[in-house]
Amino acid sequence: MSGGWQSRPGRGDVDSRVGTAVFGILLIALGVAFFVSQQLSVDWAGTGWPLFVIVPGLFLLVAGLAIPSEAGLGIVIPGAIVTTVGLILAFQQATGTWASWAYMWALVAPGSVGLGLSAHGLLHRRWELLEAGLKTAATGLGLFVGFGLFFESVLDIDREASTSLLRDGMPILAIILGALIVVINLLPRRKQSMSGPAANIWTPGNSEPPSSPAAPQG
Repeated sequence: MSGGWQSRPGRGDVDSRVGTAVFGILLIALGVAFFVSQQLSVDWAGTGWPLFVIVPGLFLLVAGLAIPSEAGLGIVIPGAIVTTVGLILAFQQATGTWASWAYMWALVAPGSVGLGLSAHGLLHRRWELLEAGLKTAATGLGLFVGFGLFFESVLDIDREASTSLLRDGMPILAIILGALIVVINLLPRRKQSMSGPAANIWTPGNSEPPSSPAAPQG
């Protein structure tokens, strides 16, 4: 008797080959990037050190997205987290807004976790995973904007920074996010109705099992 939880024959081999191929592609890309940087005398240690965080994160993210099984999902989440941390560090180094860690953490978790789940669900057509990821990412974005408004507009924690991008941009982000929430909640939602034979299927949540159809009388 074959159960629904059993994987298809050979699926593990396919996942292994895909993951190995992605690993090789990433190694080639890294080699090309560092070769070009050597020829152009790019000072990674002085100006591009966040790339040492971003590149490993992208490596994990792409490798996890290439694997459709749960193992791939387990790689996507840390990859999304590490990549997001590297991008935040790069932004803070360029702008001097180091104090923004007071609320930037919301983009790392739950924000980047939700994006990783959404990307994996969308790529492999796992719609329940996509929906859960979008909700998680939206929560992270809401926390980021809410705390950002407080720390930047009220406390002005980045007054010593070389740019006022975050301080000026937070109110705009709040307006955009609020408008999206209003529009999404005003949109009509399609109600799922079940009719026909499927409506008579008993589930554990029902109080009583469905009644059997009456036998035809002769």
